[in-house]
Amino acid sequence: MKNTKVLVTGGAGFIGSNYVAYVLGNCQDEVFVLDNLTYAGDLRNLESVSHLSNYHFVKGDICDETFVQELFNNHQFDKVVHFAAESHVDNSISGPGAFINTNIVGTFNLLHAAYKTWMDGPNRLLESFKEARFLHISTDEVYGTLGKTGLFTETTSYAPNSPYSASKASSDFIVRSYFHTYGMPVVTTNCSNNYGPNQHKEKLIPTIIRKAISGEPIPIYGDGQNIRDWLYVWDHCIGIKLVLDKGKLGETYNIGGRNERNNLYIANTICELLDDLKPTDNSYKDQITFVTDRPGHDFRYAIDASKIESGLGWKADENFESGILKTVKWYLANTDRL
Repeated sequence: MKNTKVLVTGGAGFIGSNYVAYVLGNCQDEVFVLDNLTYAGDLRNLESVSHLSNYHFVKGDICDETFVQELFNNHQFDKVVHFAAESHVDNSISGPGAFINTNIVGTFNLLHAAYKTWMDGPNRLLESFKEARFLHISTDEVYGTLGKTGLFTETTSYAPNSPYSASKASSDFIVRSYFHTYGMPVVTTNCSNNYGPNQHKEKLIPTIIRKAISGEPIPIYGDGQNIRDWLYVWDHCIGIKLVLDKGKLGETYNIGGRNERNNLYIANTICELLDDLKPTDNSYKDQITFVTDRPGHDFRYAIDASKIESGLGWKADENFESGILKTVKWYLANTDRL
């Protein structure tokens, strides 16, 4: 029996690198990490697995159609876990072009290369790829924004409000089309806000930690009341692997932590932890500063994770308070990542 070959795109990024570490710690698959090592990809994220014989790194751009097809031709991947994406909303406002290219064109290139490798035409999966799977990682931001009540489910209508979320919504639809048109073995996950080790310093939680310990103002958009459902990255990785292995083809699974917190609470909680872990003469809370709100800032995201919980037996182990303590301790031990 041949070894399963898994392509993980964006595997040097935040969630991808945590997923690679989780998978390599729990299976013997040949894992090929594809990453273009742009500003958000960092090989330091993969140091813990770099010595393993079943880990392989490939530098390359998913927007390069010829490169992607040659990669599939050379390695004959059995599974694809597709993390690679431009993901920062502020950057999508100032420079949306990269989001269209990577998130839409790049996803198409991967899908079509997998289709040509695994299938002999619509609804004709090659015998040697009967267990093939393409898992597309997406976001709850494709659903738009919620008011003070309600939850996103897998049947919530798409209503993206930023160039980032619009590009992810587009990629979700392309993945869906490959299932319905070609019978491609695809599955999609839409997650809530992740946090934990290896997150890029531009994101909210690392930014709060960095600004706090450097003595700078901690910027919070608007009045700080925007709400997100926070998911510890390791819990997310466990859910992704479950969906890859056991998810129903053509389906979407929402993965959320059931941990709704507003941005001001996030900042205050981190400051309280830092007051204990790295005390100074004044509370870090004194550095919290409200700044002009982000254009088109969605008020609230919250996921109903019932489908993956009841269907696949997944449940987040961390609540926000336990996860953020681990996260703050990790960044204090790795200040070079801030």
